[in-house]
Amino acid sequence: MSNKMYDVLKFIAQILLPAIATLYCAIAGIWGLPYSEQISGTIIAIDTFLGVILGISSKKYKKSQE
Repeated sequence: MSNKMYDVLKFIAQILLPAIATLYCAIAGIWGLPYSEQISGTIIAIDTFLGVILGISSKKYKKSQE
């Protein structure tokens, strides 16, 4: 994985997905939008998976640099 790809995915995992989940959850509560828990939970699950994959990639990279 290239450094640029890693940085983009890291931004998505650390900032974008949590922000989207929080935004939808808040707006759904205010406006009565459907499936607030399901949609936010799905986004969080995807975010967690992405974070694990990035963590494994980072650990392998650091190990290869030693």
